[in-house]
Amino acid sequence: MKAVLGHLGSGEIRAIDVPEPELRSGGALVRTVFSAISAGTEKALLETAEKSLLGKALAHPDLVRQALGCARTDGVKAAYHRVRSRIDALSPLGYSCSGVVLATGEGVEEFQPGDRVACGGVGYANHSALNFVPKNLLVKLPDSVGLDAAALTTIGSIAVQGLRQSEVKFGETVAVIGAGLVGVLTIQLAKAAGCRVIAIDVNQRRIDRAIELGAELGLSSSDRCTPLAVRKFTHYGADAVIITAATPSNGPIELAAEISRDRGKIVVLGTVGLGVSRKNLYMKELSITMSRSYGPGRYDLQYEQDGVDYPVGYVRWTEKRNMEAFVQFLASKSIDVGRLIEKRFAVDEADKAYVELRSSTAYTVLIEYPESVTKSPLKTPGIVQSLSRPAKSGELSIGCIGAGSFARSVIFPSLRNIESVRLRSVATASGLAAHSACHSFGFVNADTPAKVLQDPDIDAVFVLSRHASHSKYVVAALRNHKPVFAEKPLAVTEEQLEEVRCSYEAEDERGCLPFVMVGFNRRFAPMTEQIMQFFAFRQEPMAINVRVNAGYIPPDDWIQQKEEGGRVIGEFCHFVDWTRAVVGRPIQSLTARGLPDGSRYSRDNISVTLAFLDGSIANLLYLANGNKMVSKEYFEVFCEGGVAILDDYCTLELTRNGKRQRTKSRRDKGHQRELQLTVDAIRAGTPSPIQFDQLVEVSSSCLAIHRSIRLGQTISIAREKTATTTATDGIILYR
Repeated sequence: MKAVLGHLGSGEIRAIDVPEPELRSGGALVRTVFSAISAGTEKALLETAEKSLLGKALAHPDLVRQALGCARTDGVKAAYHRVRSRIDALSPLGYSCSGVVLATGEGVEEFQPGDRVACGGVGYANHSALNFVPKNLLVKLPDSVGLDAAALTTIGSIAVQGLRQSEVKFGETVAVIGAGLVGVLTIQLAKAAGCRVIAIDVNQRRIDRAIELGAELGLSSSDRCTPLAVRKFTHYGADAVIITAATPSNGPIELAAEISRDRGKIVVLGTVGLGVSRKNLYMKELSITMSRSYGPGRYDLQYEQDGVDYPVGYVRWTEKRNMEAFVQFLASKSIDVGRLIEKRFAVDEADKAYVELRSSTAYTVLIEYPESVTKSPLKTPGIVQSLSRPAKSGELSIGCIGAGSFARSVIFPSLRNIESVRLRSVATASGLAAHSACHSFGFVNADTPAKVLQDPDIDAVFVLSRHASHSKYVVAALRNHKPVFAEKPLAVTEEQLEEVRCSYEAEDERGCLPFVMVGFNRRFAPMTEQIMQFFAFRQEPMAINVRVNAGYIPPDDWIQQKEEGGRVIGEFCHFVDWTRAVVGRPIQSLTARGLPDGSRYSRDNISVTLAFLDGSIANLLYLANGNKMVSKEYFEVFCEGGVAILDDYCTLELTRNGKRQRTKSRRDKGHQRELQLTVDAIRAGTPSPIQFDQLVEVSSSCLAIHRSIRLGQTISIAREKTATTTATDGIILYR
């Protein structure tokens, strides 16, 4: 299918063939008929992309701070790769479109295939022939509303929310500063609500057009007489001023303060400078309100992604209900968007559409899509017929599912550095990020997850998607008899873990040597391996302290969501595995406690004590309430008169018999070695670098932590005795 992508490094626009998105629960696949280019938002994004590296840094100081923080915690090289991967990425564009529902996912009942809909949301309502859109970002269209007009629904809902924030009443006067697309939509909506409207802009042609579209008075923001003209028109000043302009200047908000009446209200909807003199605000006792995008629900993952609606009795106007209101205005013909749509381009000419929008005063341009996409959702991955895993000579062909920031900054560059590895296919749930990864890292194909799992030419599957999806893809890879590497965690629920275990054992019984590896890289860090060698011949139990200054992550971040398992399952698992590797004995039981935090830290401050089969103990502190100036990961190991102290994989002290050996090096958390060992094992047809029993044991232990905190009890890690021993453990394994 065709999608429009923008290069964040150069600002270049391309219409490219990309894989179709997956049908997921909680949403629908929509065949796009029209998508609207926002003259303000998308032009600003591309103008930033065209700036030099310094210009980009000045435009996004928050991202510069993130990069500096990454350099402090993970090293300059890791920070460079992260920044470079972002700049080199091809990103989806668009956030407002319309089309026809092709298929609905589990939990979606209000939409049916064939429904005409308007779609919203960055990352969902893309300039793409096919989009997956969550149900709270979908709105049904009445027959009287054309799909071309409906393509502006999301942009219109921004204007709806801005007008709502102004709280104007019938007969009051609204001044709109900025007569671009959102501005003229706000003007029409205010007029339909029974208000008198003043349009103010720097461009005289836009002022004239605003009067044609319903404004009763048009003024220039550069005219010194504008405040006097407003007072003459209103007698008191504007009851509300809505700023829809986009400029770093403080001019719009200063002008808004001048033309407002006593105790009037200013609503900031556009991206403008917020510096304003205190005198104007104080003397008039003005209120300044920010308008956040489409309305309540925006940026709330539970609302947008999970479909959890707000009760109408408490939140009357959500972003979806704002979209529905705009559609109702279209249906009643209270507003007219026909005169705003001056140009249409086929998706193959999307680059010309952006050129047109930049070089003219057009409010918007529509992109049209031919009816040439799949009419049904993608099928569940099937089974290929290879029943054995012999040694592999020559190139190892790898398929990756997922292309997020960690995959792009760590996994893809590391795989590309391994000799005789061929990056054959990459797949993502949306399909759009897959093509960007192809462009940046040299994958041969951008595919769907189903095709990656079924492709007989792919020798191994790397699962790098979000945590809740890992077990699904691991099970599918096993059933297709493919070696699989899953970035941690292996599973986020007991049920998922059991399904993985059963699939592994079923393949084992079929005579196929199953291969599952999980990305517990820290046990492969060079300094970790030095610690293991230092205590290699121990005869006594070990005592270990691990302190992780993990840092704060907001509750609305994706990793904090309940269905993704949270940070204990998704991050703390690293340190359970680290201690398991260093002790080299099975975990027998654990006790966990959480620090009361009023939900601020999402229960991310925990203390866990692990008891091992040989009597060793490990105390692990994982903390979100610390400070970034302190090193992130700190380890102490005590055993038989020896002490090992590891500080953030940069310094290692080994002390025994009065002698201290101190080693310093660049930070290396073991990613490259982990992947090299994984590729070597797949190529040789040998078992995973980490035994499957250990992967299950560590995963079970992490899942038990929540249970221990909830019950306030010690949890036994149950095992069934087997008859196998290994050189690495030197004892009978339990599973």
